[in-house]
Amino acid sequence: MPYELNEFGQPLGALVANWTVPPRPIAQVLNGTYCRIEPLKPDHASNLYAALGTEQNARGWTYLNYGPFATQVEFEQWIAGICGQSDPVFYALLNPAGTALGLASYLRMEPSAGSIEVGHLHFSPAMARTAIATEAMYLMMQQAFAWGYRRYEWKCNALNSPSRRAAQRLGFSFEGVFRQAGINKGRNRDTAWFAITDGDWPALQKVLVSWLAADNFTAEGKQLSALSDLTAPLLVMRDSGLLAG
Repeated sequence: MPYELNEFGQPLGALVANWTVPPRPIAQVLNGTYCRIEPLKPDHASNLYAALGTEQNARGWTYLNYGPFATQVEFEQWIAGICGQSDPVFYALLNPAGTALGLASYLRMEPSAGSIEVGHLHFSPAMARTAIATEAMYLMMQQAFAWGYRRYEWKCNALNSPSRRAAQRLGFSFEGVFRQAGINKGRNRDTAWFAITDGDWPALQKVLVSWLAADNFTAEGKQLSALSDLTAPLLVMRDSGLLAG
């Protein structure tokens, strides 16, 4: 890429023209065909506990900094405590019947830099690897770019292979691993970074809309085209460090 040089012969980044600082996330409902996203409320706790909090779903909390929870009461108290925060801003992910099946949030938003992250992702088994999950992520990234953000991030524990694969499937380009980036439940955490930029978004949006279209699914709901096949050509850099699992 050719760079403009200043009077000292130093390369400069591209000018960012006609861009204004976006607003901080506004808690609002996002409606799709397969899912509905609502600002998290204590009323969602009962459904979410059934979907995420029971003992058989304990493995889903391994790479999060909290959970699993010993009782439903403890879980409901945690949900009540994270509702209404300004960063992260939590959402409940619902199926068409209105049952909350998962959690997501916007976080680490830096409007002055045009950067925002999606995280605290926890999809129940009923939601994982379904159109509900994919559309939920599409709706959240679409809203972020509609607000005017330039960079949409996904970060996860570098040992969390399913999350790393999911990021690439959705069109997030791999940007590297930050070593010893944190401590998770007393253990070292290396963090894998992925991102979509506003330059990536137009082509990716077309792919996601195409994949989510009704004619991409059989009557039984099975996909005809794999999303990972559609997004692979759009990735700026691929993640080659995935572990088995």
